[in-house]
Amino acid sequence: MTHAEKLAAIRGLMKQQDIDAYIIPSSDPHISEYLPDHYKCIAWASGFTGSAGTLAITQSFAGLWTDSRYFVQAREQLAGTGYELVKLTVQTAPEYANWLAENLPSEAVVAFDDRLVSESLAKAIRNPLLSAGMDVWEGIDFLTSIWFDRPALPKRPVYFLEETLTGEATESKLNRLRAEMVKSRAMAHLISSLDDVAWLLNMRGSDVLCNPVALAFVLVTADRAVLFIDREKLSSQDRTSLEASGVQVSDYGRVEDTLNQLPATSFLLDSRRTCSRLYKLMAGKEIVEKTNPTTHFKAVKNEVEIAHTRNTMLKDGVALTKFFKWLTETVGKETISEVSLAERLRQFRAEQDGFVGESFDTIAGYRAHGALPHYKATTASNDTLQPNGLLLVDSGGQYRTGTTDITRVVSLGNATDAERIDYTLVLRGMIEGCAAVFPKGTRGYQIDAITRKPLWDELRNYGHGTGHGVGFFLNVHEGPHTFNAAAVDVPIEPGMITSIEPGLYREGKYGIRIENLVLSMLHTDTLFGQFIAFETLTLCYIDTLLIDKSLLDSKHIDWLNAYHATVYVKLAPYLDEGEKHWLAKKTAAV
Repeated sequence: MTHAEKLAAIRGLMKQQDIDAYIIPSSDPHISEYLPDHYKCIAWASGFTGSAGTLAITQSFAGLWTDSRYFVQAREQLAGTGYELVKLTVQTAPEYANWLAENLPSEAVVAFDDRLVSESLAKAIRNPLLSAGMDVWEGIDFLTSIWFDRPALPKRPVYFLEETLTGEATESKLNRLRAEMVKSRAMAHLISSLDDVAWLLNMRGSDVLCNPVALAFVLVTADRAVLFIDREKLSSQDRTSLEASGVQVSDYGRVEDTLNQLPATSFLLDSRRTCSRLYKLMAGKEIVEKTNPTTHFKAVKNEVEIAHTRNTMLKDGVALTKFFKWLTETVGKETISEVSLAERLRQFRAEQDGFVGESFDTIAGYRAHGALPHYKATTASNDTLQPNGLLLVDSGGQYRTGTTDITRVVSLGNATDAERIDYTLVLRGMIEGCAAVFPKGTRGYQIDAITRKPLWDELRNYGHGTGHGVGFFLNVHEGPHTFNAAAVDVPIEPGMITSIEPGLYREGKYGIRIENLVLSMLHTDTLFGQFIAFETLTLCYIDTLLIDKSLLDSKHIDWLNAYHATVYVKLAPYLDEGEKHWLAKKTAAV
């Protein structure tokens, strides 16, 4: 079927059941950001492949609500499908629910699949619709009956990490979790989010592209822990090891029945990370509404994880140095496209010990494509690089010893004054963020503002957040902390790894984003309390050919020169003579 035919089929099912609007979210029963193919419902229904968006369908209108990262991509991918782009004014807000409440008649019926919506989101959808006198049907799955070639759920085996990598055994993590449950007066706790499950059990998988996780739930009580997973993914040795750690194994599909059979008790649930269907099974029980304790635990890396991460940054920095040397010496002499560029970068990373895969699809945006923050080259859009213009490369690697994420912009030739000004302002913002020293208790939105100020001073801005948490050989986007404008009430703690990635985008021309990962660490004690600073973890040169020095203060130049000196000293022992000479020039003091 074409996407227009799929839309017609959905509308046909809506008409049969007297449903006036149907909502399709971008999610799965684990409320994941990145999805297994089985749950890529929006891509199947509409052709839109971005990682954030929601479809809302009526008999007269079908819209994709998404944020500014995807406006250009959505316009292109939705052409001819019957869907229209609706621009979100607030990222992730369910503005489609308000639109339906305002545009549908009273007593209309709105439906969605409650397996694919968190309880927190389901509540935000219900409230405006119920207030408008509408009915909300929450268990409606229209796609299964018409998605004839739907991919099966993945069955690839999982594997477990040694304590020498993770720094903490599963038994210890379970004990910490149970202690938090006691503090919260909760007798049971369901974990649905895949990265939390993976962290708790020191388990990794490959069910989701780029994220080393497996589809699973974990139920924890005072005296037992149960892993719900496809048993075929576990070897007999895995099951024995889990049992030795105090973890029973049950079938993935048994989670609903098990929850139904639990006695009335107090239950700790994270409504933002638990699908509405499972959450509603707890009706009649006392609900302790709280962020999964494991989410906070895994955000603060232990010393073993930190040491491994520093080593991983060395490996990634070596791969990136080889890549950028190859790029700058080859462009204009051989044919390089955005697609082949991304593949070549993967090859350089794959040469490093412990490399498992990419941490997300590489964003290689040449010239105008760089202005699309989440661009992914396709055969239709694949540009060929020339020895002029700006190239933005946002990429990352998954290693058994850590996760990386880095963005660099390089000039391939003939940079303009406008490009230099924009680039330098972004660099200034990145340095301000990385060099920030702040009191303990500071929140991410405050770091966001510090980083944006150099751009604000020149009446410039960017539509995405400044930074996100990064997992340890886990998801490249990790909560609970984030550096963006939202008033997320999570303090920045020592041991957190976060990106700092300001940008500036001129649609149809170029995009600029410069990104490093930083580690929060105690800086000093003062009469005014403890202060925290960042250790920059990423090791890769920053293109100085694009800098307008008149826009930098001496403190910015000093920071950049010190950073480049560190990059050279740490990477040089792993490079050959030609690579050392090249890197020495790229990291020369300005």
